Amino acid sequence: MKLATLLLLAPFAAFAQAPKPAPLLPPADPAIQKLVEEISAKNLEADIRKLVSFGTRHTLSDTLSSTRGIGAARNWVRDEFLKYSKAGGGRLTVELDTFTVKPDGRRINKPVLMANVLATLPGTDPTDTRVILVSGHIDSRVSDVMNATADAPGANDDGSGTVLVMELARVLAGQHFPCTLKFVAVQGEEQGLYGSGHLAERAKKEGWNLIAMLNNDIVGNSHGFDPVITDATQVRVFSEGVPANETPEQAKIRRQLSSENDAPSRQLARYISRAALLYGRGHQATLEYRPDRFLRGGDHTPFNQQGFAAVRFTEMNEDYTHQHQDLRTEKGRAYGDVTEGVDFAYLRRNAGLNLATMAALALAPAAPAKVEVLTANLTNRTELRWQAPVAGPKPSGYVVLVRETSASQWQQRFPVADAKADLPISKDNFIFGVASVDAAGHESVAVLPVVGK
Repeated sequence: MKLATLLLLAPFAAFAQAPKPAPLLPPADPAIQKLVEEISAKNLEADIRKLVSFGTRHTLSDTLSSTRGIGAARNWVRDEFLKYSKAGGGRLTVELDTFTVKPDGRRINKPVLMANVLATLPGTDPTDTRVILVSGHIDSRVSDVMNATADAPGANDDGSGTVLVMELARVLAGQHFPCTLKFVAVQGEEQGLYGSGHLAERAKKEGWNLIAMLNNDIVGNSHGFDPVITDATQVRVFSEGVPANETPEQAKIRRQLSSENDAPSRQLARYISRAALLYGRGHQATLEYRPDRFLRGGDHTPFNQQGFAAVRFTEMNEDYTHQHQDLRTEKGRAYGDVTEGVDFAYLRRNAGLNLATMAALALAPAAPAKVEVLTANLTNRTELRWQAPVAGPKPSGYVVLVRETSASQWQQRFPVADAKADLPISKDNFIFGVASVDAAGHESVAVLPVVGK
């Protein structure tokens, strides 16, 4: 039985005297579904083939040629963003965000002028300061991470993430959202997360109200190898449970509440899972409760380190014969990250999930502020209070989400009109979250309460 069915059929005794819960999922928005359907597998394939045509996109490769190397690839992505902007009415702004990296004694052997290709769709509400960012890395590599001249197609790692970002920019360039959306192809991931590190530092320095960073890295292959597993129905979403920048005081609160499974990034991952149920048409987000693959990191990592909610999308079953490999054939098996290793229908579904998440978040009100659980009265009830969000319009209402302490996903949902709730449910046995809701039913990411004073 699928997870969604299990959750919808999961009443438990503690809710017997509670107000009647609403359905677990909020209503789907037909406008969001329409945008998801506009994503084109044909466009994704054409864009990957164009990226591959640059030969290599190694961070240390040629920046002067118009046909080969990282410079040509960056300029092409920039020009495509500009085309999307023109077609969408000119609101999408485009920049090459340049920065210089000095030799590091590891994977940078000379001063390198790098550039992230960044497109920004400004929000329409001047009071809504929220920012949502989707990312893929444009650089590629072969077996030797310092080989900047050999052909490194990088079709899936991370051509797939780069063209996903481009296709979202194309579809959304003409749309109007209250908050700001950003689309970026970062450089330098393979050499040490340089592009994302630079952008995360910029976001922190400039005070971006970044509520979600969606990193897409290796999202285009549905056929795993060793063992051979084919799965085109799921994508993994990695998220941290304990914030990377947690302060001693925050650690004290986390231990007090046992909230190691409820960091902002983990709540964002749960939101993505719900978006898949609403708009995925059977495509599922499988939540992995660790920051990244075993002992590894990605372009979301610097954002986590700066204190932002950030997650990583990665295909279910990777084929390592297509990652970080010289182009060759051994014992009848072809090695190398070539276009033929990409499943474009699968990539399209992953792009749709990213788009649905961005649009649903952007249309929803900002999350509530200062969410607290009150403990002054010794009772089996749970009293909650919070404040309206500080950014954007006031919500039309709120929803309290509830799950058992042993449950990974929210199991019940209670709409409330005011900025408080009193539920006959024991805080000993359940975990609570509060989300803002607008009149159309768009919900924010849930916020875990802390102890009120």
